[in-house]
Amino acid sequence: MSLRVLQYSDVENACDDPERIGRLAGTIRARRDDGTVVVGTGDNTAPGVLPLVTNGTQALEFYEAIEPDVATFGNHDFDFGPDATLEIVERSPQTWLSANVRQNGGAFGADVGVEPWTVLDCAGVRAGFTGVTTQRIASQNPMATDLTFRDPIPAVREAIAELRARDVDVVVVCSHLGRGDDELARRTDADVVLGGHVPSTRLETVDGTLLTRPGDGGRAVVEVTLTAGDEPSAALHSTREFARAPDVVDAFERLTAAAGLDEVVAHVDAPIERTEATLFGGESRVGNVVADAYRWKTGADVALQNSGGIRSGPPLEGEVTAADLISLVPFDEPLGVAAVSGARLEAIVDDAAGIDLGFAEPDWWHAHVSGAVLEWDETTHDVTIREVGGEPFDPDATYHLATSNYLFATTDEFGTLEPEDRVRTLSEPQFDVILEYARAHDIDPMITGRIRRIN
Repeated sequence: MSLRVLQYSDVENACDDPERIGRLAGTIRARRDDGTVVVGTGDNTAPGVLPLVTNGTQALEFYEAIEPDVATFGNHDFDFGPDATLEIVERSPQTWLSANVRQNGGAFGADVGVEPWTVLDCAGVRAGFTGVTTQRIASQNPMATDLTFRDPIPAVREAIAELRARDVDVVVVCSHLGRGDDELARRTDADVVLGGHVPSTRLETVDGTLLTRPGDGGRAVVEVTLTAGDEPSAALHSTREFARAPDVVDAFERLTAAAGLDEVVAHVDAPIERTEATLFGGESRVGNVVADAYRWKTGADVALQNSGGIRSGPPLEGEVTAADLISLVPFDEPLGVAAVSGARLEAIVDDAAGIDLGFAEPDWWHAHVSGAVLEWDETTHDVTIREVGGEPFDPDATYHLATSNYLFATTDEFGTLEPEDRVRTLSEPQFDVILEYARAHDIDPMITGRIRRIN
């Protein structure tokens, strides 16, 4: 007998597209039978437009439709604070697993049913499951600052020891570590690591452990086959190959209508792409829209948007609504303006290339800019500023830089930027700035050579 595991992960803004979330639910239903366990590996409650409106509770419609068996937490599952996360835990049908999230000196959510591990007997296979979340949340998510995160390696080892003592046939780790899954495979006795956090897909074996990722946006699910005594195997299923679930489409259409964000604020003739390759590949039209809005609003010399802050999704085209634009950066985060020397500014943007982030591949590019021309050496990963405001760059000048307040707090991205550099904070969130910019300007961004790739 074989047990099949269906993994979804990083659903994020799929909830803003009733068709896409409906196809994800339809895929899970089509591939599920009595010998199947359905598993979520984080970032399935946020970010997105509906999450902003509902504090993430829109995910309950999805959970009730697919009835997951187990899930673990991602960094964005804490976007509205731990109390909002615990409300979802209490109201959702799955067993939530976490071996390393802590609060007030104890295990996070233990009083509402969060477990460090669980055992499921299904299809003749006794399977043990545990879950872990990246320790970098403290830097990545300001709403999670009252949580602590144990080192996932010893946490998983302890959970596996408990599971092996209960004579499980296989151990599955539900992981939201991103690129840290490789170390998890090498340093623990896991059979399978179901991963998330990185938007690219993955089916690989590392040191005898199967590592998977379905990617982000609800566009695919991973199906793992587990047979006692045999090596696990996996396949990736695109949700485009399956019929949508009409009841889920209807539910999310109702939620979208209730949000009241269907005002048309711009018209776009040439579609503005927002794919992973677009966001992390250098200059992009969508990145230029966001960065230009920041510089327009603040009057700063340079504006910077971290690539990971813009969410992937369908292109902007035709009638663009308020919801479409909010979905680009769906975080209730204001803009801040820094005053830095030219030399500091160059050190800040140097972090756009060749940095080791758990949610990204090592060759990705991490900045969108306005008001500056950057040169990116893809061999050395060096970033050089050539112009600011159409004038030659001056390392001794003082420049004003506009960016999300998030970048002043995190140490993961653009860590040279310090809170002390901030001289002004705007009152409105960044997505309101983009909306205001779109109402005042025609959105027709062009590629202008702001980021020049060499070598």
